[in-house]
Amino acid sequence: GVWRQTRALLFKNCLIKGRTKKSSVQEVLFPLFFLFWLILMSMMHPHRKYDEVANTNLGTLDTTQLVNFVIGFTPPTRMAREIMKKVAFDNFEEGIITEEYLSEEELQEASALKPSNFVGVVFKDSMSYQLRFHDSIAMSSIYMESR
Repeated sequence: GVWRQTRALLFKNCLIKGRTKKSSVQEVLFPLFFLFWLILMSMMHPHRKYDEVANTNLGTLDTTQLVNFVIGFTPPTRMAREIMKKVAFDNFEEGIITEEYLSEEELQEASALKPSNFVGVVFKDSMSYQLRFHDSIAMSSIYMESR
């Protein structure tokens, strides 16, 4: 029956493991080695815990630095336009100049022409975006424990 077949299969596997000792030892030691390596790496780069920051009034925003500030965005979808309208007019009295670009290449060309006062926003989907500064990229993310 089933018990006899199970015993025969177990006996066969024990014979194979006994005949191939080198691969059997590797099957046990390699995962242990990698586990040790992961533990060592996590001990070298411990997680940082940050204390809670109390709510404080930061004062008014100095908008003198935002004069002639340009935010370019792509792709020009309805959702992206609504977000950029909120950024430009709801948060600042004078408004920030927003420009839409059809592709990332056009956005990069515009960034090269006016690097000091230009920030690009590339919307990846409805929940994520990338900020593009002249010759660099800043990823948006939620609070990250460690890299």
